[in-house]
Amino acid sequence: MSGFGYRIKGGRAEEISFKDALCDGADLVWMHLSTTADHAQLWLRERARLPEYIVDALTAQETRPRCEAVDEGAFLNLRGRSTEELDTTDLLASVRIWAVKGHVYSVTRKPLVAVGAVRKEVEAGKIADPGDLIAAFATAITADLDPEVAELGDRLDSCEADLDAASIFELRRTVTQVRVAAIGYRRFLSPQRTALETLAALPGDWLHQDDRRHLAAAADRAARMAEELEAIRERAALTHEALTDLRSEQIDHRSLIISIVAMIFLPLTFITGLYGMNVDNLPYQHEPWAFDAITGVCALIAAGVTIYFVQRHWFQR
Repeated sequence: MSGFGYRIKGGRAEEISFKDALCDGADLVWMHLSTTADHAQLWLRERARLPEYIVDALTAQETRPRCEAVDEGAFLNLRGRSTEELDTTDLLASVRIWAVKGHVYSVTRKPLVAVGAVRKEVEAGKIADPGDLIAAFATAITADLDPEVAELGDRLDSCEADLDAASIFELRRTVTQVRVAAIGYRRFLSPQRTALETLAALPGDWLHQDDRRHLAAAADRAARMAEELEAIRERAALTHEALTDLRSEQIDHRSLIISIVAMIFLPLTFITGLYGMNVDNLPYQHEPWAFDAITGVCALIAAGVTIYFVQRHWFQR
């Protein structure tokens, strides 16, 4: 079974194995499982002796951010960036946390960027209790997501500044990617804000005031990112409409050019078709200068029609 554990006492963290997870005399024992397979469920149920509904929540296949108080503890589900490339319909990986006084159990199915940041804080002696650990998770997840949301806004700014008919297809691909990412992030950030606010308001002596302030700050950051993602989604829709209008104008202009060329050649086609008939008694049929005359007349007609359209500014965009 993959994962790790820490035993924290007096501000010092010691890495432990799963068989030492239930040791007594520690300020905090944090056990992290990086799988939701059957053996993980078996360990949580039989070794950690967690309630059945907590085991089910920690190992569920589909999750969304939420917080629920259960007896003296709290179950928390958060979403953050993964070190692996995820499907576009589910851009954020989940971490499921069960916290009670003295113990925290966390489970992930995909590797989470924030886990590494939290481990560094634990090893640096900055984590002393469950409240510190959960606040560290919330802070690490929101801090990691903030630059990603800002980058989406920057990419959209570049698209808005570079609106040009010559690069419509590339811009539309970029705008679509930004819009899909914004929708995927916002899907989880809005309920994540609610979950963090709920956790910050829960009663319990294992959540100190500084922990609640950190959770409230993380919730506020998640709310700001959700609002920014909503603005990005709306801006992406407007930019996509502008690109569609540019494409329509481009098609209209090309259709106009084709129509003008057809109108130039329409009278020429009539004349050449008339004199191309294999019949007798055509005017000037046997005159030696007839070909040059007809060619000249066709050239004059083409020039006249072209000059007319130029004077009417039909060739301008």
